[in-house]
Amino acid sequence: MTLDAQDAPTPPVIDREILQWTDFAAASRELAVRVRASGFHPDVVIAIARGGLLLAGAVSYALGTKNCGSINVEFYTGIDERLPEPVLSAPMLDAPALAGKRVLLVDDVSDSGHTLALVLRLLGETAMEVRTATLYTKPRTVHAPDFTWRETDKWIVFPWSALPPVAGAPDSIVSEALTAATAEVAA
Repeated sequence: MTLDAQDAPTPPVIDREILQWTDFAAASRELAVRVRASGFHPDVVIAIARGGLLLAGAVSYALGTKNCGSINVEFYTGIDERLPEPVLSAPMLDAPALAGKRVLLVDDVSDSGHTLALVLRLLGETAMEVRTATLYTKPRTVHAPDFTWRETDKWIVFPWSALPPVAGAPDSIVSEALTAATAEVAA
């Protein structure tokens, strides 16, 4: 039996929202304004790496908060594919150093919300107060951030992860990115 291209199954179309760099700049500033307007003055801004790194930096500059940190959490393995539970990975954040501090925990999206909830529990053990901020919040999240720029149920294409890694990246990263890029082209 011979199949031609017309008989091949078409990949599912994934509804996407594409964030441009200029929108990111405006969104991060708007989030900082919302944080400040709430009366919350964080002593430290913590990013959930990798997605929250750029947003945390932009928000910390806008707030004038010089103390920053990050915590590494792995959850997503591809487009709409994730591990059963988020997993903390090295290097670890010095959570005890946050004792008595007001912390703004930042990530790119609260999709399932499990990553934010995990880190919030961890930081809540030592920090005086922890509030959360994300660019996007999905309707199904188990953790609605204190501050969010936009709500969507679409797959979000962020400007920092829209392209595959450059040549010479480790094979595991390249194959993950190629899978994502192939899905992008198919849509």
